Amino acid sequence: MKQQRAYPILTVSKKAERSILNGHPWIYDAEIQDVIGTLSNGCLVDVVSLSSDSRQDTKPASSDSTHSAKNESSTQKPGKYLGTGFYSEHSKIRVRLISRNANDKFDAAFWARRIRYAWEYRKTVMGTDIDCCRVIFGEADQFPGLTVDRFHDILVTQTLSYGMDLLKPVIFPLLYQTLTEDGQEIRGIYERNDVSIRELEGLKQYKGWYPLDITQNQIDPLTEITENGIIYQVDVENGQKTGFFLDQKYNRQAVARLAAGKRVLDCFTHTGSFALNAVKGGASHVCAVDISQSAIDMARHNAEHNGFTDRMTFRVANVFDLLPQLEQSHEEKYDFIILDPPAFTKSRRTVDSAKKGYKEINLRAMKLLPRGGYLATCSCSHFMPDELFIKMLHSAAADAGVQLRQIEARQQAPDHPILWNVPETDYLKFYLFQVI
Repeated sequence: MKQQRAYPILTVSKKAERSILNGHPWIYDAEIQDVIGTLSNGCLVDVVSLSSDSRQDTKPASSDSTHSAKNESSTQKPGKYLGTGFYSEHSKIRVRLISRNANDKFDAAFWARRIRYAWEYRKTVMGTDIDCCRVIFGEADQFPGLTVDRFHDILVTQTLSYGMDLLKPVIFPLLYQTLTEDGQEIRGIYERNDVSIRELEGLKQYKGWYPLDITQNQIDPLTEITENGIIYQVDVENGQKTGFFLDQKYNRQAVARLAAGKRVLDCFTHTGSFALNAVKGGASHVCAVDISQSAIDMARHNAEHNGFTDRMTFRVANVFDLLPQLEQSHEEKYDFIILDPPAFTKSRRTVDSAKKGYKEINLRAMKLLPRGGYLATCSCSHFMPDELFIKMLHSAAADAGVQLRQIEARQQAPDHPILWNVPETDYLKFYLFQVI
């Protein structure tokens, strides 16, 4: 580093250095070798490589959250500058990099540029679909731990890193300013921080309106969005995640293109989005299924709002029980089945059980469909990589005695961009098949 820096310095292992140089922004606790300076939770730190004269047997610095001042007396010389990021004293991901440019100044102007970059990207890749889209997608937009979704006139945020949480008084007003100056109507910013993962960062769970000047009075958390020509009511206070799943937007259009004249079974329907797109695409009948009564109530409301109830039925059921029942009864015939389950695994430890769950529903759907029928199937878990999902589908098809004719392989919408060097941003697998 050529200039004097005001931040604590963390020396990291060769493994971490390789990861950073390959473009990954995370540094784990065990990869920290030495600390110079006093750390505080959420502070900015400079990350450097091991210096050339560092001993090979250097032991990692203590992972104790205090990282006491004893580290200030380290005899190691700082190595090559690798980046600057947020320090988290509780998380296994000890540092999340925000920049690899030693000349960056992390002031309001820096974050305003980042927000403008993110918004201009959405305007480019989403075109006229910016009324409901993901505005910021965490690491993919260089805002580690921050998600921002737009639902017409409400921004919904989720903050999952301590450093980003400290920056809300800077970033949130800039978000509002950037969009409103671009002619977008925004009533307020609602925080959906009611997720347990925040506790891994030492953050409390809560939800509520962020106190911008425009939101001094209570705002109705219900809003309406239009996606693919279909109107949905979105409850940003009580809906799943941030209120609505935006990542399947164009996959729903792909389903609609195949649905004309077909009897469709939409499993794990949630708010009915795939089911409604199938109806709009000309399906003769759609049955929307979910285990949650409140989800079915919302799906029915959305169907009524769009005038689709004459070709729809709704069913509260466990899909794992329903599919074998339908296979055995032979009473209800479907020639298009959609499987859009929640993430069956959120860690590597449960991948095997998740694979069994995915295989069960796909096997049952393949056996239930007639030859020539259609299957849409997906996984939204990063921990279920594409190669494992494909292997599962091959196994399910073999056990069902069918072949799969692939129509399309798709991913998340481009407002959820994938960074090739950050595999965690690549999570949604979506396949369309004809079963033959």
